[in-house]
Amino acid sequence: MKTKILILILIAFTAYGQTMKQYASSSLFSDYKASRVGDAITIIVVEASQASNKAETSTGRTSDIGLGGKGGVGETSLPGVDFDLGTNSDFKGSGVTKSAGMVRTKISALIDSVMPNGLLHIKGSRKISINGEEQMISIKGIVRVSDIQADNTIYSYNISEAELILEGSGAIDRVQSPGWLTKLFHWLF
Repeated sequence: MKTKILILILIAFTAYGQTMKQYASSSLFSDYKASRVGDAITIIVVEASQASNKAETSTGRTSDIGLGGKGGVGETSLPGVDFDLGTNSDFKGSGVTKSAGMVRTKISALIDSVMPNGLLHIKGSRKISINGEEQMISIKGIVRVSDIQADNTIYSYNISEAELILEGSGAIDRVQSPGWLTKLFHWLF
């Protein structure tokens, strides 16, 4: 009788046993790491960019054409004819472009999907509104599970195909953009 019960218990465990891959993230000895659809991770955004471009152009062109003539008949000299034509063209131009930006923040994101190779597609956003000024920060990209820290954080530079969008609207944004009359003149000319 004991043998039959033991066999039934072994069959039950075999039929409904846990697979190692399915429960690999649930361990008694390690912290839980986000790895499934709907799990949340915190992205520590530390982005700095700097670019500069300098261009200088200098061109020049000079042309001269001349014609001269003198003649005479016998001892009589004829009046001389001179003809000169000259052109001159010169152009100098220069331009400098510099751009720099820095973003530091933390954004919570959700795992949107898990790719067949185990990579995680994440997406998250944060909207901040202070005194009528709104800032919308959104991020999405692809993350490796091994890059996620034990506290479920990841640095933004570890996100591949990352899209970080920072948009703002409010009084400051309206003051910095040109008025409708200026836009009309730029459109016409």
